Parts: sequence; C-alpha cells; structure tokens
Amino acid sequence: MFPKRVLIIDDDTAIRIVVKISLSKLGGYDVLDASSGLEGLAIALQEHPDAIILDLAMPKMNGFEVLQQLQQNPLTQTIPVVLLTANADQVQRGGVVPIGIVDTIAKPFDALTLPHQVAAACGWA
Repeated sequence: MFPKRVLIIDDDTAIRIVVKISLSKLGGYDVLDASSGLEGLAIALQEHPDAIILDLAMPKMNGFEVLQQLQQNPLTQTIPVVLLTANADQVQRGGVVPIGIVDTIAKPFDALTLPHQVAAACGWA
C-alpha cells in the first residue's frame, strides 16, 4: 500500500520543516510543501494529495482564499483540509466551520502527536 500524500501550505519555512519531518518520519507520509497559497494550489492540482495542511495567515493569498479556490475546483474540492494556525479563533465565523475543513490544529503544536491528529481528522486512524 502506498503512503498517504500530504501537502503543507505555509509561508513559514521553519513550520514547514517541522511538519514535514513529523509527518514523514513519525507518520510515514509522503509530504509535499508549498510556501504560498498560489504554489499550494498548483501543487494540489498537479499532485492531488490525500490531505492538505493549511495555514491561514499568509501574504498575497490567505488560507481562506486558498480554501475557497480548492472548494471551487472539482479536482480539489474533495481533498480534506486541516488548518494549522495560530488564529484558530478566526476559523468559526458566525459559528460555522468553512466547508472542506476537517479539523483545526492550533500553533504551537506538538510535532510528536501531529501525525496522529492528521490521521484522525482525515479518517485514516
């Protein structure tokens, strides 16, 4: 069986490195990464990952804009999205979680439990 492929979209290089090491070494996932929303959308279209870990606070195209683009495209709208954000309180606007988000993980996060959190959120556990 092939490992699950996860795409990390975050403009913070250090966060991408920690998440990538955590998911690949501890979770056994195949991990792709993007440093911007535009780059992440391009990779999602080309690689069609099994899940996306998405930051909200990014320049030029924030996480909500990325999520909207993912949901509008039939090729990416079924990909589960886990938000990894320091702004967890922004997720529930009016008490409603945006479509496509399966979980929200607050920064700072525990790199040792991250693979289990992603698996549980995506229904892989």
